[in-house]
Amino acid sequence: MKRPLVLSLDVKNALEAGQPVVALESTVIAHGLPYPTNLDTALQMETIVRDNQAVPATIAVLEGQLRVGLTRSEVEYLAHGKGIRKVSRRDLPIVVAERGNGATTVAATATIAAWAGIEVFVTGGIGGVHRDPAYDISNDLPTLAQVPVTVVCSGAKSILNLRATLEWLETAGVPVVGYGTSEFPAFYSQSSGHKVDIRLDTPEQVARLVHTQRQLGLGGGLLVTAPIPPAAALPASDLEASIAAALSTAQDRGITGSATTPFLLSWIADHTGGSSLTANIALLKNNAAIGAQIASALQRLHQEGS
Repeated sequence: MKRPLVLSLDVKNALEAGQPVVALESTVIAHGLPYPTNLDTALQMETIVRDNQAVPATIAVLEGQLRVGLTRSEVEYLAHGKGIRKVSRRDLPIVVAERGNGATTVAATATIAAWAGIEVFVTGGIGGVHRDPAYDISNDLPTLAQVPVTVVCSGAKSILNLRATLEWLETAGVPVVGYGTSEFPAFYSQSSGHKVDIRLDTPEQVARLVHTQRQLGLGGGLLVTAPIPPAAALPASDLEASIAAALSTAQDRGITGSATTPFLLSWIADHTGGSSLTANIALLKNNAAIGAQIASALQRLHQEGS
């Protein structure tokens, strides 16, 4: 099936040459971080990926085209965030049909990355099962169960029900790896108290697991969770109080659906003196380096196999 994919020259050449490529989402640019922090962080993440011998492929929908790899001016356009739709997997046919502009969520980015043949995708935190209402489940989860992409993140966002999210992933057959940890990270905090399926400590170990998953013919993706760097981590007790207050405020204001997560993250940033924003940036950069290293190790493994 021919899809309206437009690959940048760098990404196209890298894929054709068998070089490691790392997908990056664009929702964090348009809806996750304030300007100009969003622009600076997006560009720094691309630089970190390059410094770790991989090619960055920031993904978005521009004028109805599924763009894989953006120019600086396109990243700047997203960073200003005016008229940029938040695009999940279900929204892809809508925004493409309308020839609109959209920033892709984890679900949409992973889907487009898989279509482009990119095996590794880096983000901050995935969506999951909400605390209230519990039936509010992010499309990130079923997408992870469907697309053959390894997602590197710092767990699920702390505003979610982490135990229920892990249970959902188990039911869907998505392996959860702790990168250098035996516990599922809690986004802003290093630990959630919940165990992962396996701890792996090197990019090569992760690459071997991904390669084995493919050899066994198991569909779907794999979740690699890396804790936030210790210096940027927030105390779990302080964070939980902020989350509770944010959830109460969102309920009072009638904020629901796709607007919930951006509101909660913004509210928490405002009420933690900006420390949650600093934490978010730190984990994004850390994940970019880890994702690029995994992509490189996976590419070496493919070459050895061939």
